[in-house]
Amino acid sequence: MNLKKLVTLDLSFNNFNGSIPWTLGQIAGLTHLYLHSNFISGQMPSSLGNLTKSQNWKFERKGLETLDLSRNKIRSIIPQELSQLTQLEILDLSSNQLFGLIPPEIEKLNNLYSVNLSCNLITGEIPVGLGFLRNLDLSYNNLSGNIPEDVGNVYHLNLSYNSLSGHIPEFFLTRNSLGGVSRDELYCAVVSSIFIGNKELNHEILIFSSNCTSIPAATSVGSSSTKFNRVKIILSVIGLLAILFLAILIIFRYLVKKNTKYVETTRKDGDLFSIWNYDGKMAFEDIIEATEDFDIRYCIGTGAYGSVYRAQLPSGKIVALKKLHRLESQDPAHDRSFRNEVKILTEIRHRNIVKLHGFCLHKRCMFLVYEYMERGSLFCVLRTDVEAKELNWTKRVNIVKSIAHALSYMHHDCTPTIVHRDVSSNNILMNSELEAFVSDFGTARLLDPNSSNQTLLVGTYGYIAPELAYTMVVTEKCDVYSFGVVALETMMGKHPGELISSLSTSSVQNIMLKDVLDARLPLPCYQRIGKDVVLVVALALACIHSNPNSRASMQQVAQEFLISRLSFPKSFEEISVRQLMNQEIFSVGKNYHQV
Repeated sequence: MNLKKLVTLDLSFNNFNGSIPWTLGQIAGLTHLYLHSNFISGQMPSSLGNLTKSQNWKFERKGLETLDLSRNKIRSIIPQELSQLTQLEILDLSSNQLFGLIPPEIEKLNNLYSVNLSCNLITGEIPVGLGFLRNLDLSYNNLSGNIPEDVGNVYHLNLSYNSLSGHIPEFFLTRNSLGGVSRDELYCAVVSSIFIGNKELNHEILIFSSNCTSIPAATSVGSSSTKFNRVKIILSVIGLLAILFLAILIIFRYLVKKNTKYVETTRKDGDLFSIWNYDGKMAFEDIIEATEDFDIRYCIGTGAYGSVYRAQLPSGKIVALKKLHRLESQDPAHDRSFRNEVKILTEIRHRNIVKLHGFCLHKRCMFLVYEYMERGSLFCVLRTDVEAKELNWTKRVNIVKSIAHALSYMHHDCTPTIVHRDVSSNNILMNSELEAFVSDFGTARLLDPNSSNQTLLVGTYGYIAPELAYTMVVTEKCDVYSFGVVALETMMGKHPGELISSLSTSSVQNIMLKDVLDARLPLPCYQRIGKDVVLVVALALACIHSNPNSRASMQQVAQEFLISRLSFPKSFEEISVRQLMNQEIFSVGKNYHQV
Protein backbone atom coordinates (compact mmCIF):
# COMPACT_ATOMS: atom_id res chain seq x y z
CA MET A 1 0.00 0.00 0.00
CA ASN A 2 1.22 3.49 -0.86
CA LEU A 3 0.13 5.09 2.45
CA LYS A 4 3.49 6.03 3.90
CA LYS A 5 2.12 8.90 6.01
CA LEU A 6 -0.72 6.91 7.56
CA VAL A 7 -0.05 6.63 11.31
CA THR A 8 -3.40 5.55 12.82
CA LEU A 9 -5.99 3.32 11.14
CA ASP A 10 -9.25 3.00 13.09
CA LEU A 11 -11.98 0.94 11.40
CA SER A 12 -13.63 -0.29 14.60
CA PHE A 13 -17.40 -0.58 15.17
CA ASN A 14 -18.30 -1.34 11.56
CA ASN A 15 -19.72 -4.33 9.73
CA PHE A 16 -16.52 -5.43 8.01
CA ASN A 17 -16.33 -9.13 7.27
CA GLY A 18 -13.91 -11.35 5.43
CA SER A 19 -10.26 -11.65 6.38
CA ILE A 20 -7.65 -9.02 7.22
CA PRO A 21 -5.83 -7.96 4.02
CA TRP A 22 -2.24 -9.16 3.80
CA THR A 23 -1.29 -5.72 2.44
CA LEU A 24 -1.89 -4.04 5.82
CA GLY A 25 1.59 -5.21 6.70
CA GLN A 26 2.95 -2.95 3.94
CA ILE A 27 1.77 0.37 5.44
CA ALA A 28 5.21 1.60 6.37
CA GLY A 29 4.35 4.23 8.99
CA LEU A 30 1.44 2.53 10.73
CA THR A 31 1.66 2.96 14.50
CA HIS A 32 -1.87 2.24 15.76
CA LEU A 33 -4.25 -0.32 14.20
CA TYR A 34 -7.83 -0.65 15.49
CA LEU A 35 -10.12 -3.21 13.81
CA HIS A 36 -12.13 -4.26 16.86
CA SER A 37 -15.91 -4.81 17.02
CA ASN A 38 -16.45 -6.05 13.46
CA PHE A 39 -17.21 -9.42 11.85
CA ILE A 40 -13.70 -10.12 10.58
CA SER A 41 -12.95 -13.82 10.14
CA GLY A 42 -10.22 -15.91 8.62
CA GLN A 43 -6.63 -15.95 9.80
CA MET A 44 -4.45 -13.27 11.30
CA PRO A 45 -1.89 -12.42 8.61
CA SER A 46 1.75 -12.92 9.59
CA SER A 47 2.53 -9.82 7.49
CA LEU A 48 1.53 -7.71 10.51
CA GLY A 49 4.95 -8.65 11.84
CA ASN A 50 6.45 -6.41 9.13
CA LEU A 51 5.21 -3.25 10.87
CA THR A 52 8.48 -2.86 12.71
CA LYS A 53 10.71 0.07 13.48
CA SER A 54 13.10 0.78 10.64
CA GLN A 55 15.02 3.58 9.00
CA ASN A 56 16.33 4.04 5.50
CA TRP A 57 17.31 6.91 3.26
CA LYS A 58 13.67 7.73 2.42
CA PHE A 59 11.85 7.64 5.75
CA GLU A 60 11.89 6.48 9.36
CA ARG A 61 8.99 4.57 10.91
CA LYS A 62 8.31 4.02 14.58
CA GLY A 63 6.77 0.60 14.28
CA LEU A 64 3.38 -0.67 15.44
CA GLU A 65 2.57 0.32 19.02
CA THR A 66 -1.12 -0.68 19.31
CA LEU A 67 -2.80 -3.73 17.75
CA ASP A 68 -6.48 -4.18 18.64
CA LEU A 69 -8.36 -6.93 16.78
CA SER A 70 -10.74 -7.76 19.62
CA ARG A 71 -14.43 -8.71 19.28
CA ASN A 72 -14.27 -10.29 15.85
CA LYS A 73 -14.52 -13.85 14.54
CA ILE A 74 -10.85 -14.42 13.72
CA ARG A 75 -10.06 -18.12 13.73
CA SER A 76 -6.30 -18.49 13.72
CA ILE A 77 -3.21 -19.20 15.71
CA ILE A 78 -1.28 -16.23 17.06
CA PRO A 79 1.47 -15.68 14.48
CA GLN A 80 5.02 -15.92 15.84
CA GLU A 81 5.87 -13.01 13.55
CA LEU A 82 4.24 -10.67 16.08
CA SER A 83 7.43 -11.09 18.12
CA GLN A 84 9.13 -8.84 15.55
CA LEU A 85 7.01 -5.86 16.71
CA THR A 86 9.58 -4.58 19.16
CA GLN A 87 7.73 -1.27 19.69
CA LEU A 88 4.38 -2.93 20.47
CA GLU A 89 2.83 -1.64 23.70
CA ILE A 90 -0.78 -2.86 23.61
CA LEU A 91 -1.96 -6.20 22.18
CA ASP A 92 -5.70 -6.94 22.38
CA LEU A 93 -6.92 -10.07 20.59
CA SER A 94 -9.77 -10.86 23.01
CA SER A 95 -13.20 -12.26 22.08
CA ASN A 96 -12.18 -14.11 18.93
CA GLN A 97 -11.70 -17.78 18.08
CA LEU A 98 -7.92 -17.95 18.43
CA PHE A 99 -6.51 -21.39 19.11
CA GLY A 100 -3.13 -23.02 19.60
CA LEU A 101 -0.40 -21.84 21.95
CA ILE A 102 0.67 -18.45 23.23
CA PRO A 103 3.93 -17.75 21.39
CA PRO A 104 6.74 -17.72 23.98
CA GLU A 105 8.52 -15.13 21.84
CA ILE A 106 6.19 -12.49 23.35
CA GLU A 107 8.64 -12.16 26.24
CA LYS A 108 11.09 -10.48 23.82
CA LEU A 109 8.78 -7.47 23.37
CA ASN A 110 10.26 -5.23 26.04
CA ASN A 111 7.91 -2.28 25.34
CA LEU A 112 4.79 -4.39 25.73
CA TYR A 113 2.80 -3.64 28.88
CA SER A 114 -0.77 -4.84 28.16
CA VAL A 115 -1.88 -8.18 26.67
CA ASN A 116 -5.52 -9.28 26.47
CA LEU A 117 -6.15 -12.74 25.00
CA SER A 118 -9.34 -13.46 26.95
CA CYS A 119 -12.41 -15.25 25.56
CA ASN A 120 -10.65 -17.40 22.97
CA LEU A 121 -9.82 -21.10 22.51
CA ILE A 122 -6.13 -20.92 23.41
CA THR A 123 -4.57 -24.07 24.83
CA GLY A 124 -1.22 -25.15 26.25
CA GLU A 125 0.71 -23.65 29.13
CA ILE A 126 1.33 -20.05 30.11
CA PRO A 127 4.78 -19.14 28.79
CA VAL A 128 7.50 -18.24 31.26
CA GLY A 129 8.77 -14.68 31.04
CA LEU A 130 5.57 -12.59 31.04
CA GLY A 131 6.18 -11.06 34.47
CA PHE A 132 7.29 -7.76 32.93
CA LEU A 133 3.72 -6.99 31.78
CA ARG A 134 1.52 -4.54 33.67
CA ASN A 135 -1.78 -6.03 32.44
CA LEU A 136 -2.33 -9.66 31.43
CA ASP A 137 -5.80 -11.14 30.83
CA LEU A 138 -5.87 -14.80 29.79
CA SER A 139 -9.34 -15.57 31.20
CA TYR A 140 -11.91 -17.75 29.46
CA ASN A 141 -9.52 -19.98 27.51
CA ASN A 142 -8.42 -23.59 27.92
CA LEU A 143 -4.93 -23.04 29.28
CA SER A 144 -3.47 -25.91 31.30
CA GLY A 145 -0.40 -26.71 33.36
CA ASN A 146 1.16 -24.85 36.26
CA ILE A 147 1.24 -21.11 36.85
CA PRO A 148 4.73 -19.65 36.21
CA GLU A 149 6.27 -17.95 39.23
CA ASP A 150 7.08 -14.71 37.40
CA VAL A 151 3.41 -14.08 36.53
CA GLY A 152 3.02 -12.89 40.11
CA ASN A 153 4.78 -9.67 39.13
CA VAL A 154 1.91 -8.66 36.79
CA TYR A 155 -0.01 -5.76 38.37
CA HIS A 156 -3.41 -6.53 36.81
CA LEU A 157 -3.76 -10.27 36.25
CA ASN A 158 -6.73 -12.47 35.28
CA LEU A 159 -6.30 -16.22 34.82
CA SER A 160 -9.90 -17.17 35.62
CA TYR A 161 -11.92 -19.84 33.83
CA ASN A 162 -9.17 -22.00 32.36
CA SER A 163 -7.95 -25.55 33.10
CA LEU A 164 -4.88 -24.60 35.12
CA SER A 165 -3.62 -27.16 37.61
CA GLY A 166 -1.01 -27.56 40.33
CA HIS A 167 -0.54 -25.19 43.23
CA ILE A 168 -1.28 -21.50 43.51
CA PRO A 169 2.21 -20.04 44.05
CA GLU A 170 2.75 -18.52 47.46
CA PHE A 171 4.26 -15.38 45.98
CA PHE A 172 0.70 -14.12 45.50
CA LEU A 173 0.56 -13.75 49.28
CA THR A 174 3.88 -12.00 49.76
CA ARG A 175 4.51 -9.80 46.73
CA ASN A 176 3.13 -6.63 48.40
CA SER A 177 0.97 -5.44 51.25
CA LEU A 178 -1.73 -3.84 49.10
CA GLY A 179 -2.10 -0.91 51.46
CA GLY A 180 -2.14 -2.91 54.66
CA VAL A 181 -4.48 -5.71 53.54
CA SER A 182 -3.61 -8.78 55.56
CA ARG A 183 -2.07 -11.90 54.05
CA ASP A 184 -5.24 -13.93 54.55
CA GLU A 185 -7.54 -11.26 53.13
CA LEU A 186 -5.26 -10.79 50.15
CA TYR A 187 -5.23 -14.50 49.38
CA CYS A 188 -9.00 -14.71 49.66
CA ALA A 189 -9.41 -11.81 47.20
CA VAL A 190 -6.88 -13.30 44.78
CA VAL A 191 -8.50 -16.74 44.75
CA SER A 192 -12.01 -15.34 44.28
CA SER A 193 -11.00 -13.21 41.30
CA ILE A 194 -7.77 -14.17 39.55
CA PHE A 195 -8.13 -17.97 39.78
CA ILE A 196 -11.87 -18.59 39.86
CA GLY A 197 -13.03 -21.27 37.42
CA ASN A 198 -9.80 -23.34 37.51
CA LYS A 199 -11.10 -26.45 39.25
CA GLU A 200 -7.84 -28.38 39.05
CA LEU A 201 -5.87 -25.87 41.14
CA ASN A 202 -4.88 -27.10 44.61
CA HIS A 203 -5.56 -24.52 47.33
CA GLU A 204 -3.24 -25.95 49.98
CA ILE A 205 -1.67 -22.75 51.25
CA LEU A 206 -4.75 -21.83 53.23
CA ILE A 207 -7.93 -23.54 54.31
CA PHE A 208 -11.15 -21.73 53.43
CA SER A 209 -14.47 -21.48 55.11
CA SER A 210 -17.67 -21.10 53.10
CA ASN A 211 -17.79 -17.32 53.39
CA CYS A 212 -14.29 -16.91 51.94
CA THR A 213 -12.58 -16.04 55.22
CA SER A 214 -9.29 -17.82 55.63
CA ILE A 215 -7.65 -19.76 58.42
CA PRO A 216 -3.93 -20.58 58.40
CA ALA A 217 -3.11 -24.21 57.79
CA ALA A 218 -2.11 -26.37 60.73
CA THR A 219 1.47 -26.04 62.04
CA SER A 220 3.72 -28.65 63.62
CA VAL A 221 3.08 -29.82 67.19
CA GLY A 222 5.18 -28.17 69.91
CA SER A 223 5.67 -28.70 73.62
CA SER A 224 2.82 -28.96 76.10
CA SER A 225 3.51 -25.47 77.47
CA THR A 226 3.42 -24.09 73.97
CA LYS A 227 0.11 -25.86 73.46
CA PHE A 228 -1.25 -24.36 76.70
CA ASN A 229 -0.18 -20.86 75.68
CA ARG A 230 -1.77 -21.39 72.32
CA VAL A 231 -5.03 -22.48 73.98
CA LYS A 232 -5.05 -19.29 76.10
CA ILE A 233 -4.40 -17.19 73.05
CA ILE A 234 -7.12 -18.95 71.08
CA LEU A 235 -9.64 -18.53 73.90
CA SER A 236 -8.76 -14.84 74.20
CA VAL A 237 -9.15 -14.37 70.49
CA ILE A 238 -12.49 -16.21 70.53
CA GLY A 239 -13.72 -13.94 73.32
CA LEU A 240 -12.69 -10.81 71.47
CA LEU A 241 -14.25 -12.10 68.27
CA ALA A 242 -17.52 -12.84 70.10
CA ILE A 243 -17.64 -9.28 71.42
CA LEU A 244 -16.77 -7.91 68.01
CA PHE A 245 -19.41 -10.11 66.39
CA LEU A 246 -22.12 -8.83 68.73
CA ALA A 247 -21.13 -5.23 68.01
CA ILE A 248 -21.16 -5.82 64.28
CA LEU A 249 -24.54 -7.55 64.53
CA ILE A 250 -26.06 -4.58 66.36
CA ILE A 251 -24.63 -2.11 63.84
CA PHE A 252 -25.70 -4.30 60.91
CA ARG A 253 -29.29 -4.58 62.14
CA TYR A 254 -29.43 -0.82 62.57
CA LEU A 255 -28.10 -0.19 59.05
CA VAL A 256 -30.43 -2.75 57.50
CA LYS A 257 -33.41 -1.16 59.21
CA LYS A 258 -32.25 2.27 58.04
CA ASN A 259 -31.11 1.58 54.46
CA THR A 260 -32.91 -1.45 53.13
CA LYS A 261 -36.08 -0.33 51.42
CA TYR A 262 -37.42 -3.65 50.30
CA VAL A 263 -36.44 -7.25 50.86
CA GLU A 264 -38.42 -10.03 49.25
CA THR A 265 -37.38 -13.67 49.58
CA THR A 266 -38.42 -16.47 47.29
CA ARG A 267 -42.15 -16.32 46.71
CA LYS A 268 -44.40 -19.14 47.79
CA ASP A 269 -45.14 -20.10 44.19
CA GLY A 270 -41.43 -20.76 43.62
CA ASP A 271 -40.98 -17.71 41.37
CA LEU A 272 -37.79 -15.66 41.27
CA PHE A 273 -36.63 -13.81 44.36
CA SER A 274 -35.98 -10.08 44.29
CA ILE A 275 -33.54 -8.76 46.89
CA TRP A 276 -32.99 -5.02 47.11
CA ASN A 277 -30.10 -4.86 49.54
CA TYR A 278 -26.37 -4.44 49.22
CA ASP A 279 -25.08 -8.01 49.39
CA GLY A 280 -27.86 -10.25 48.16
CA LYS A 281 -26.78 -13.35 50.03
CA MET A 282 -29.65 -15.50 48.80
CA ALA A 283 -29.09 -14.31 45.24
CA PHE A 284 -25.42 -15.11 45.52
CA GLU A 285 -25.95 -18.63 46.83
CA ASP A 286 -28.54 -19.54 44.20
CA ILE A 287 -26.58 -18.02 41.34
CA ILE A 288 -23.29 -19.67 42.34
CA GLU A 289 -25.05 -23.04 42.41
CA ALA A 290 -26.89 -22.47 39.13
CA THR A 291 -23.74 -21.40 37.22
CA GLU A 292 -21.30 -23.73 39.02
CA ASP A 293 -19.36 -20.72 40.25
CA PHE A 294 -19.67 -18.84 36.92
CA ASP A 295 -18.25 -21.66 34.86
CA ILE A 296 -17.44 -20.66 31.27
CA ARG A 297 -19.97 -23.24 30.00
CA TYR A 298 -22.76 -20.91 31.11
CA CYS A 299 -21.23 -17.78 29.50
CA ILE A 300 -23.30 -16.62 26.50
CA GLY A 301 -21.55 -13.36 25.75
CA THR A 302 -18.83 -10.93 26.75
CA GLY A 303 -19.17 -7.18 26.63
CA ALA A 304 -16.91 -4.21 27.24
CA TYR A 305 -16.89 -4.57 31.02
CA GLY A 306 -18.88 -7.67 31.87
CA SER A 307 -19.82 -11.20 30.88
CA VAL A 308 -23.37 -12.49 30.45
CA TYR A 309 -24.38 -15.92 31.76
CA ARG A 310 -27.45 -18.11 31.40
CA ALA A 311 -28.64 -19.72 34.62
CA GLN A 312 -31.56 -21.95 35.58
CA LEU A 313 -32.63 -21.35 39.19
CA PRO A 314 -33.96 -24.04 41.54
CA SER A 315 -37.52 -22.84 40.75
CA GLY A 316 -36.90 -23.74 37.09
CA LYS A 317 -36.88 -20.11 35.96
CA ILE A 318 -34.14 -19.17 33.49
CA VAL A 319 -32.42 -15.82 33.98
CA ALA A 320 -29.55 -13.87 32.46
CA LEU A 321 -26.71 -12.62 34.63
CA LYS A 322 -24.43 -9.70 33.84
CA LYS A 323 -21.30 -10.07 35.94
CA LEU A 324 -18.74 -7.31 36.22
CA HIS A 325 -15.18 -8.33 35.35
CA ARG A 326 -12.76 -8.31 38.27
CA LEU A 327 -10.53 -5.52 36.97
CA GLU A 328 -13.46 -3.36 35.94
CA SER A 329 -15.06 -3.76 39.35
CA GLN A 330 -12.11 -1.80 40.75
CA ASP A 331 -12.84 1.05 38.35
CA PRO A 332 -15.12 3.62 40.06
CA ALA A 333 -16.76 4.48 36.71
CA HIS A 334 -17.85 0.89 36.07
CA ASP A 335 -18.95 0.48 39.67
CA ARG A 336 -21.13 3.60 39.31
CA SER A 337 -22.53 2.27 36.04
CA PHE A 338 -23.61 -1.00 37.67
CA ARG A 339 -25.22 0.79 40.61
CA ASN A 340 -26.87 3.30 38.30
CA GLU A 341 -28.48 0.47 36.33
CA VAL A 342 -29.86 -1.01 39.55
CA LYS A 343 -31.22 2.38 40.64
CA ILE A 344 -32.96 3.01 37.32
CA LEU A 345 -34.42 -0.46 36.79
CA THR A 346 -35.77 -0.76 40.33
CA GLU A 347 -37.77 2.43 39.89
CA ILE A 348 -39.35 1.94 36.45
CA ARG A 349 -41.75 -0.66 35.06
CA HIS A 350 -42.70 -1.04 31.41
CA ARG A 351 -43.52 -4.14 29.40
CA ASN A 352 -40.86 -3.24 26.80
CA ILE A 353 -38.05 -2.51 29.26
CA VAL A 354 -36.01 -5.51 30.36
CA LYS A 355 -36.93 -6.60 33.88
CA LEU A 356 -34.35 -6.65 36.67
CA HIS A 357 -35.08 -9.54 39.04
CA GLY A 358 -32.27 -9.03 41.53
CA PHE A 359 -28.66 -8.10 42.04
CA CYS A 360 -25.56 -8.60 44.12
CA LEU A 361 -23.36 -5.55 44.63
CA HIS A 362 -20.75 -7.04 46.92
CA LYS A 363 -17.26 -5.59 46.54
CA ARG A 364 -15.88 -9.02 45.57
CA CYS A 365 -18.67 -10.10 43.25
CA MET A 366 -21.05 -7.84 41.34
CA PHE A 367 -23.80 -9.14 39.09
CA LEU A 368 -27.29 -8.23 37.93
CA VAL A 369 -30.09 -10.75 37.39
CA TYR A 370 -32.29 -10.07 34.36
CA GLU A 371 -35.20 -11.58 32.53
CA TYR A 372 -33.66 -14.00 30.02
CA MET A 373 -33.93 -13.05 26.33
CA GLU A 374 -33.61 -16.16 24.17
CA ARG A 375 -32.87 -14.49 20.83
CA GLY A 376 -30.16 -12.08 21.95
CA SER A 377 -29.77 -8.56 20.58
CA LEU A 378 -31.46 -6.96 17.58
CA PHE A 379 -27.98 -6.31 16.20
CA CYS A 380 -27.17 -10.04 16.07
CA VAL A 381 -30.58 -11.03 14.69
CA LEU A 382 -30.31 -8.56 11.80
CA ARG A 383 -26.84 -9.80 10.89
CA THR A 384 -27.78 -13.45 10.65
CA ASP A 385 -29.56 -14.13 7.35
CA VAL A 386 -31.76 -16.93 8.68
CA GLU A 387 -32.96 -14.92 11.69
CA ALA A 388 -33.28 -11.72 9.67
CA LYS A 389 -35.65 -13.46 7.24
CA GLU A 390 -37.67 -14.73 10.19
CA LEU A 391 -38.00 -11.11 11.26
CA ASN A 392 -40.72 -10.19 8.76
CA TRP A 393 -42.09 -6.68 8.18
CA THR A 394 -44.85 -7.02 10.76
CA LYS A 395 -42.39 -8.10 13.46
CA ARG A 396 -39.99 -5.31 12.52
CA VAL A 397 -42.72 -2.70 12.76
CA ASN A 398 -43.72 -4.08 16.17
CA ILE A 399 -40.10 -3.89 17.33
CA VAL A 400 -39.92 -0.21 16.45
CA LYS A 401 -43.28 0.44 18.12
CA SER A 402 -42.10 -1.29 21.31
CA ILE A 403 -38.93 0.79 21.48
CA ALA A 404 -40.93 3.98 20.86
CA HIS A 405 -43.43 3.25 23.64
CA ALA A 406 -40.62 2.38 26.11
CA LEU A 407 -38.73 5.61 25.40
CA SER A 408 -41.93 7.66 25.48
CA TYR A 409 -42.63 6.22 28.94
CA MET A 410 -39.12 7.15 30.14
CA HIS A 411 -39.24 10.66 28.68
CA HIS A 412 -42.82 11.67 29.46
CA ASP A 413 -44.25 9.40 32.16
CA CYS A 414 -41.31 9.28 34.61
CA THR A 415 -40.49 12.06 37.07
CA PRO A 416 -37.75 13.13 36.70
CA THR A 417 -37.28 12.32 33.01
CA ILE A 418 -34.99 9.36 32.28
CA VAL A 419 -32.66 9.55 29.28
CA HIS A 420 -31.11 6.24 28.21
CA ARG A 421 -28.07 7.74 26.38
CA ASP A 422 -27.09 4.48 24.63
CA VAL A 423 -30.04 3.39 22.49
CA SER A 424 -28.54 1.05 19.86
CA SER A 425 -29.39 -2.25 18.22
CA ASN A 426 -26.97 -3.95 20.63
CA ASN A 427 -29.08 -2.76 23.56
CA ILE A 428 -32.42 -3.94 22.15
CA LEU A 429 -32.96 -7.53 23.29
CA MET A 430 -35.33 -10.08 21.75
CA ASN A 431 -37.30 -12.81 23.51
CA SER A 432 -38.37 -16.13 21.98
CA GLU A 433 -41.28 -14.41 20.20
CA LEU A 434 -38.95 -11.77 18.71
CA GLU A 435 -40.48 -9.06 20.86
CA ALA A 436 -38.19 -6.12 21.67
CA PHE A 437 -37.03 -4.87 25.08
CA VAL A 438 -34.81 -1.88 25.85
CA SER A 439 -31.83 -2.91 28.01
CA ASP A 440 -28.49 -1.73 29.44
CA PHE A 441 -29.23 1.31 31.60
CA GLY A 442 -25.68 1.70 32.91
CA THR A 443 -25.31 5.14 31.32
CA ALA A 444 -28.92 6.28 31.82
CA ARG A 445 -29.41 9.65 33.46
CA LEU A 446 -32.16 11.45 35.36
CA LEU A 447 -32.63 14.92 33.88
CA ASP A 448 -32.51 17.77 36.38
CA PRO A 449 -34.71 20.70 35.27
CA ASN A 450 -32.57 23.03 37.41
CA SER A 451 -29.29 21.92 35.88
CA SER A 452 -27.52 22.36 32.54
CA ASN A 453 -27.33 18.53 32.32
CA GLN A 454 -23.85 18.68 30.87
CA THR A 455 -22.29 15.27 30.45
CA LEU A 456 -19.36 13.33 29.11
CA LEU A 457 -19.81 11.83 25.68
CA VAL A 458 -21.15 8.30 26.11
CA GLY A 459 -22.98 5.88 23.88
CA THR A 460 -22.27 3.83 20.78
CA TYR A 461 -20.67 5.48 17.78
CA GLY A 462 -23.08 5.71 14.87
CA TYR A 463 -26.05 6.22 17.21
CA ILE A 464 -24.94 9.33 19.14
CA ALA A 465 -26.80 12.57 18.38
CA PRO A 466 -24.46 14.96 16.52
CA GLU A 467 -25.07 17.93 18.84
CA LEU A 468 -23.50 16.09 21.78
CA ALA A 469 -20.09 16.49 20.15
CA TYR A 470 -20.15 20.27 20.67
CA THR A 471 -22.77 21.04 23.33
CA MET A 472 -22.08 18.13 25.73
CA VAL A 473 -25.64 18.70 27.02
CA VAL A 474 -27.90 15.65 27.20
CA THR A 475 -31.63 16.00 26.46
CA GLU A 476 -34.47 13.67 25.47
CA LYS A 477 -33.75 14.56 21.85
CA CYS A 478 -30.46 12.65 22.09
CA ASP A 479 -32.46 9.43 22.63
CA VAL A 480 -34.82 10.48 19.84
CA TYR A 481 -31.94 10.62 17.36
CA SER A 482 -30.65 7.21 18.47
CA PHE A 483 -34.16 5.78 18.15
CA GLY A 484 -34.36 7.08 14.56
CA VAL A 485 -31.10 5.32 13.69
CA VAL A 486 -32.29 2.03 15.24
CA ALA A 487 -35.67 2.28 13.47
CA LEU A 488 -33.97 2.75 10.09
CA GLU A 489 -31.54 -0.08 10.87
CA THR A 490 -34.48 -2.37 11.63
CA MET A 491 -36.11 -1.60 8.29
CA MET A 492 -32.89 -1.64 6.26
CA GLY A 493 -31.28 -4.66 7.92
CA LYS A 494 -28.03 -2.76 8.40
CA HIS A 495 -26.76 0.45 9.97
CA PRO A 496 -28.12 3.42 7.95
CA GLY A 497 -24.89 5.43 8.05
CA GLU A 498 -24.66 5.86 4.26
CA LEU A 499 -28.31 6.86 3.96
CA ILE A 500 -28.00 9.43 6.77
CA SER A 501 -24.94 10.95 5.09
CA SER A 502 -26.81 11.28 1.79
CA LEU A 503 -29.84 13.04 3.29
CA SER A 504 -28.06 16.39 3.23
CA THR A 505 -26.96 16.03 -0.40
CA SER A 506 -28.74 16.31 -3.71
CA SER A 507 -28.45 12.56 -4.26
CA VAL A 508 -31.42 12.03 -1.92
CA GLN A 509 -33.67 13.07 -4.83
CA ASN A 510 -32.96 9.75 -6.52
CA ILE A 511 -33.32 7.40 -3.55
CA MET A 512 -36.48 5.31 -3.56
CA LEU A 513 -37.85 3.69 -0.42
CA LYS A 514 -37.97 0.24 -1.99
CA ASP A 515 -34.22 0.44 -2.66
CA VAL A 516 -33.21 1.07 0.96
CA LEU A 517 -35.36 -1.62 2.61
CA ASP A 518 -33.80 -4.93 3.62
CA ALA A 519 -33.40 -6.87 0.35
CA ARG A 520 -33.55 -10.19 2.22
CA LEU A 521 -37.31 -9.70 2.58
CA PRO A 522 -39.79 -9.32 -0.29
CA LEU A 523 -41.43 -5.91 -0.51
CA PRO A 524 -44.65 -5.65 1.54
CA CYS A 525 -47.47 -7.15 -0.52
CA TYR A 526 -50.43 -5.93 1.56
CA GLN A 527 -51.37 -2.26 1.79
CA ARG A 528 -51.71 -2.36 5.58
CA ILE A 529 -48.19 -3.77 6.09
CA GLY A 530 -46.78 -1.44 3.44
CA LYS A 531 -48.42 1.53 5.17
CA ASP A 532 -46.83 0.52 8.50
CA VAL A 533 -43.36 0.21 6.93
CA VAL A 534 -43.69 3.62 5.28
CA LEU A 535 -44.84 5.13 8.59
CA VAL A 536 -41.83 3.70 10.45
CA VAL A 537 -39.35 5.11 7.92
CA ALA A 538 -41.10 8.50 7.85
CA LEU A 539 -41.08 8.79 11.64
CA ALA A 540 -37.46 7.62 11.80
CA LEU A 541 -36.45 10.36 9.38
CA ALA A 542 -38.33 12.88 11.56
CA CYS A 543 -36.17 11.76 14.48
CA ILE A 544 -32.71 12.16 12.93
CA HIS A 545 -32.94 15.83 11.93
CA SER A 546 -29.60 17.55 12.57
CA ASN A 547 -31.38 20.24 14.61
CA PRO A 548 -32.64 18.63 17.84
CA ASN A 549 -35.47 21.17 18.11
CA SER A 550 -36.81 19.95 14.76
CA ARG A 551 -37.02 16.33 15.81
CA ALA A 552 -40.23 14.66 16.82
CA SER A 553 -40.60 13.78 20.48
CA MET A 554 -40.97 10.16 21.52
CA GLN A 555 -44.48 10.96 22.72
CA GLN A 556 -45.39 12.23 19.23
CA VAL A 557 -43.89 9.11 17.66
CA ALA A 558 -45.76 6.78 20.02
CA GLN A 559 -49.04 8.61 19.41
CA GLU A 560 -48.51 8.46 15.65
CA PHE A 561 -48.29 4.69 15.86
CA LEU A 562 -51.63 4.64 17.69
CA ILE A 563 -53.46 7.08 15.39
CA SER A 564 -51.70 7.28 12.06
CA ARG A 565 -52.36 10.22 9.74
CA LEU A 566 -50.58 8.47 6.89
CA SER A 567 -52.12 8.59 3.42
CA PHE A 568 -51.08 6.57 0.37
CA PRO A 569 -51.11 8.94 -2.62
CA LYS A 570 -48.91 6.63 -4.68
CA SER A 571 -48.05 2.97 -4.95
CA PHE A 572 -45.41 1.66 -2.58
CA GLU A 573 -42.78 1.38 -5.34
CA GLU A 574 -43.14 5.09 -6.23
CA ILE A 575 -42.49 6.53 -2.76
CA SER A 576 -39.15 8.33 -2.46
CA VAL A 577 -37.06 9.03 0.63
CA ARG A 578 -37.34 12.77 -0.12
CA GLN A 579 -41.13 12.55 0.17
CA LEU A 580 -40.80 10.86 3.54
CA MET A 581 -38.34 13.52 4.70
CA ASN A 582 -40.78 16.28 3.76
CA GLN A 583 -43.69 14.30 5.25
CA GLU A 584 -45.71 14.56 2.06
CA ILE A 585 -47.36 11.25 2.95
CA PHE A 586 -49.18 12.68 5.98
CA SER A 587 -52.79 13.67 5.43
CA VAL A 588 -52.76 16.31 8.20
CA GLY A 589 -50.75 19.49 7.88
CA LYS A 590 -48.68 19.06 11.03
CA ASN A 591 -44.96 18.94 10.26
CA TYR A 592 -42.49 17.80 12.89
CA HIS A 593 -39.76 19.90 11.33
CA GLN A 594 -41.65 22.99 12.43
CA VAL A 595 -42.06 21.94 16.04
